[in-house]
Amino acid sequence: MAQPANYLNNVFINCPFDPAYHSMFEAIVFAIHDCGFIARCAREEDDGGDLRFSKLVRIIDDCKYGIHDLSKADLDAGSGLARFNMPLELGLFMGAQRYSAKGHHNKDKKLLVLDCEQYRYQIFISDLAGTDIASHNNSIEVLVNKVRDFLFNNSRRKSIPSGAFVYHRFQIFIAALPDYCLNAHWERESLSFIAYAICVSEWLELNPI
Repeated sequence: MAQPANYLNNVFINCPFDPAYHSMFEAIVFAIHDCGFIARCAREEDDGGDLRFSKLVRIIDDCKYGIHDLSKADLDAGSGLARFNMPLELGLFMGAQRYSAKGHHNKDKKLLVLDCEQYRYQIFISDLAGTDIASHNNSIEVLVNKVRDFLFNNSRRKSIPSGAFVYHRFQIFIAALPDYCLNAHWERESLSFIAYAICVSEWLELNPI
């Protein structure tokens, strides 16, 4: 099977899609692009006829790198039930890496597993024991550094700046984003993933490293 286009640059994001996590999600997307990669996630396509599971399989197959944040492990206030999307998507990514035939592009997949606390995962997903889990302590600055270090260490690209530099640029970008949206006639508080990624990409073109 041929390696998908941009496979070496594509980074799959598996994280909570809720208001409490949104600023961290935006930071991940920015950090990925500022490091020279392409952010991918389940929200990049809006096709009512496309099964979500099939879409996930296709996007994961396209990505060499995966960033998986398991910090949303509490119960939903409305249903009283836990949400299992993040562990499921992590399992899909790990399965693609583990069970692909030798020489297949998915054998080279690299993943970063995140949580808000270092060893909390042992309580709700103990089968990950032995896996290195990175803690961000719900800090955007720490999160940006973790993402940057993961991409740098696994790609060895000299063009990737320091985490502190990327975080500083993220702060500048976020401060400029409302005016950018105003000029584009977009609503800052309701940007889709694609619209936000466009904002990031165009800002980076105007503000290269």
